[in-house]
Amino acid sequence: MTRCVLQLSKYCLSLALRDGNLQDIVNQGSLHEFLASLHGQFGPVASFWFGGRPVVSLGSVDQLRQHINPNRTTDSFETMLKSLLGYQSGMGGGATEAVMRKKLYESAVNNTLEENFPLLLKLVEELVGKWKSFPKDQHTPLCAHLQGLAMKAVTQLALGDRFRNDAEVIGFRKNHEAIWSEIGKGYLDGSMEKSSIRKEHYESALAEMETVLMSVAKDRKGQRSQTAFVDALLQSNLTERQVMEDSMVFTLAGCVITANLCIWAVHFLSTSEEVQEKLHQELEDVLGSEPVSLDKIPQLRYFQQVLNETVRTAKLTPIAAQLQENEGKVDQHIIPKETLVIYALGVVLQDADTWSHPYKFDPDRFTEDSARKSFSLLGFSGNQACPELRFAYTVATVVLSTVVRQLKLHQVKGQVVEARSELVSTPKDDTWITVSRRS
Repeated sequence: MTRCVLQLSKYCLSLALRDGNLQDIVNQGSLHEFLASLHGQFGPVASFWFGGRPVVSLGSVDQLRQHINPNRTTDSFETMLKSLLGYQSGMGGGATEAVMRKKLYESAVNNTLEENFPLLLKLVEELVGKWKSFPKDQHTPLCAHLQGLAMKAVTQLALGDRFRNDAEVIGFRKNHEAIWSEIGKGYLDGSMEKSSIRKEHYESALAEMETVLMSVAKDRKGQRSQTAFVDALLQSNLTERQVMEDSMVFTLAGCVITANLCIWAVHFLSTSEEVQEKLHQELEDVLGSEPVSLDKIPQLRYFQQVLNETVRTAKLTPIAAQLQENEGKVDQHIIPKETLVIYALGVVLQDADTWSHPYKFDPDRFTEDSARKSFSLLGFSGNQACPELRFAYTVATVVLSTVVRQLKLHQVKGQVVEARSELVSTPKDDTWITVSRRS
């Protein structure tokens, strides 16, 4: 088996899940819920079985601090996606190649945000303008609207102006949803392998998406305009296959992470008029009457706290993993070489030993240095944050700044919002708010 982070092929993963604790995972509803139960029963270090493969799960900051390498160059979420998709490129090239590719992706994300920031503002303004036109008592569906925004923003910024055509976005979204629904659920419970219809639907959508991405790369190669994420990849020494695979991972994960960060942030804001007013005041202090700009975003520190707390409270990405390259040790526990080590991030993000009142949405907790350090250790901020999350933070900041400047958000009375925790946590059903104009 290839020695890299979570280097399991689709076949191996589904095969491994047929035995062991599969039924326990299915009974709990998701891998996250299973891990929460497991750590509640056995403490911060626990083990279980994926078929014949032993797995160690770490469920507290102290234990993760002993295991996480702060200098690691591979992104566990990206590698997990590549593994589930059956992609291999860039996953075994050594530390030097990993550092170069990390720098390439960071540069690509920064460049596309700089070049396309006016477009991002326009897309957000269009959505907020639509919300402003609604009557005060009209229910606004967050999932439907913000998934649409994320799909437009990610495709246009990552892949270029071909996706200013609504028909292209609709086709992309159809295939995206078919692929993600299986990656997010089917491979984790092994059920897709038992359904030839589902498997055929997934493979057809994946093949169609790959064809589109190869076509995009071919069309943009040699263009003078270098504004999209894919353009930076094309300027590197990556192969055509690598460019396609990396574009697939960025657009798949970017759409889901961006949409759900925005959905959960707006939902949580609707529950707290106080947080909305603090955000509005920060806009006045930092921007005055000027629109948000890329260079001013780092000065919006309370916005950063709100998004950090959104990620924490929603358990936005509840699972990460590493393959143990050499024998290791956590506390008194020996972890043998090539053991799969799961980081139960969803458990850690709501651990009462790390976070006071862990189920409360409280952005002020991130004024404390200890909270910021724990959050960074888990890979949600600083150098360890994945490119898709950094992209999502920028989009979410534009969304929140535009919304709170013009509108007040209100809860829908009696609504109960429950999370579905897969690779990315999303509301089980659409989430609704009402809006009123800010006077």
